[in-house]
Amino acid sequence: MSDSALQIPGYTLHGPLGQGGMAEVHLATQQSLQRKVAIKILSKSEDQEFIQRFIKEGHLVASLHHPSIITIYDIDQLADGRHYLAMEYLPGGDLAQHKGEVFAAERALAIVRQIASGLAVVHDKGLVHRDVKPANILFRGDGTAVLTDFGVAKDLDLDSELTQFGIAVGSPAYSSPEQAQCQPLDARSDIYSLGVILLELLTGSNPFRASNYTQTVMNHVQMPTPLLPTPLAACQGLLARMLAKDPEQRFADCRALLAALEQIELGDPDETRIGPAVGLSASRVDALPAGGGESAAKPRKAVWPMVLSVLALLVTLAAGGLYWQQQKRIDDLLAQAEQRLAVGQLVEPAQDNAEYYFNEVLHIEERNRAALEGLQRVTAARIAGLLSVGEQRLSEGQLLEPADDSADHYFRAALALDGQHAGALDGLRRLQEARIAGHLARAEQNLAEQRLLQPEDDSAVFHYRQVLDLEPGNQAALDGLQRVALQYRDMARGAYRRGNFPEALAMIERGLQVQPDDPELLAMRDEHQALLAEARAAQAARASRPAPQRSTGSTSQTQDNNPIKRVWNNLFGQ
Repeated sequence: MSDSALQIPGYTLHGPLGQGGMAEVHLATQQSLQRKVAIKILSKSEDQEFIQRFIKEGHLVASLHHPSIITIYDIDQLADGRHYLAMEYLPGGDLAQHKGEVFAAERALAIVRQIASGLAVVHDKGLVHRDVKPANILFRGDGTAVLTDFGVAKDLDLDSELTQFGIAVGSPAYSSPEQAQCQPLDARSDIYSLGVILLELLTGSNPFRASNYTQTVMNHVQMPTPLLPTPLAACQGLLARMLAKDPEQRFADCRALLAALEQIELGDPDETRIGPAVGLSASRVDALPAGGGESAAKPRKAVWPMVLSVLALLVTLAAGGLYWQQQKRIDDLLAQAEQRLAVGQLVEPAQDNAEYYFNEVLHIEERNRAALEGLQRVTAARIAGLLSVGEQRLSEGQLLEPADDSADHYFRAALALDGQHAGALDGLRRLQEARIAGHLARAEQNLAEQRLLQPEDDSAVFHYRQVLDLEPGNQAALDGLQRVALQYRDMARGAYRRGNFPEALAMIERGLQVQPDDPELLAMRDEHQALLAEARAAQAARASRPAPQRSTGSTSQTQDNNPIKRVWNNLFGQ
């Protein structure tokens, strides 16, 4: 809608300032006070929940009073039903307009200090902003930085409906690791986002931003804090705490951050470097006598110590020069190592990776602390990457296959780097649980479909025994094998009822393959074999006697002499 068609009582509209997916912002003059304001108008929406969030934002920001938090003047509704906010107009634009610029350290720290002081008020209210980024930092005409756009702010003591369903809010390039992973947030998440902004102000770039969302999230979770250039070394400790992956390692709140900012002392780092002393006192040179004769003889004797001092000085200078060359080489190697570490070149390509450059430093200086700590961070980053891929393969069901791209492969690769790493050990434990669950599910399916012993590599018995190989004593697998044995017992009884004695014996034998110690199956087999032997013996005895003459007597005697019938009767009590 054009400004000429848009009418807001009490305001004269001058033109649009910007537009997003859900709202548009116009420059206007508040007629009652003749002051410039920015009016944020919500787009037409039937989503009452979103409208309530918009209204809540207005009430929320209006309750916050701080020079670095935007001021809300009015909240109302247009004739067409849309809601709007009238707020302070900030003519200095936003920080996003300066993308790629390198700010002087003093100015960068001043911006961070102002926003941190505003966030302290936000957090004191029990809120977390969730979307601290350059586009939400505006400037007044005097250069004061102002925090705006609280549309995703949330009470700290309430669960977020968005993160509850695995939806991250905020801007990925500035999201904290816990925010990127849809975990519960507190004030320390905003401190991390502000740390990313400080890094971008000091260096002109955001190394966490990648070409896609997934890699950006992975960078926040895995990428170590980049090393600042030497002239900015005074800010390195501050930045490292703001960007710590673990919230527990960050500043506890913005007031602690502000206290740390006050301790930063910017200056020429070269002034504090320790080097060999150089210099010769002019007074000592001037004191040397110029004349000859006897009076000059004694001073001439003092020349030799002076010569030796000069030679010692020259040696010191030469040693100092070598020292500084070595230190410069170490500094260059460390800088290259940190740069490779920041972009994820941990061990590849060969001779151009973080591990390689840290080791090169150790070849020069065996106990260099920065290099030793750097190698530890390389290992930690490698493990984090392996565990991340391992978790992904575990969720995809790639437990053991393919051999070089499975959850098992990545968890074991992490253990090869740290044999006691809790995350890798836990991953293998959960991998085994998933394998057991898979075998049990397959076994139950085969049991229901009567695939008890065949096929050999995909039967109920096969999968139950796979479970017992992974976890001896697993009760579900033991119970499953017992149920298979009972099914064979029941099938044997059914064969007896049909008079199929060979099949009955076969079912008994199969049941004993499953449960060799099952007492009921053992008893059935022993009785079957004994009665069968008795029947065969009786049949042999009959064959050796003369054939009896036919009689018209009762058939009961014939049935009683039938050994197979007697086996049947003995088995079933008939």
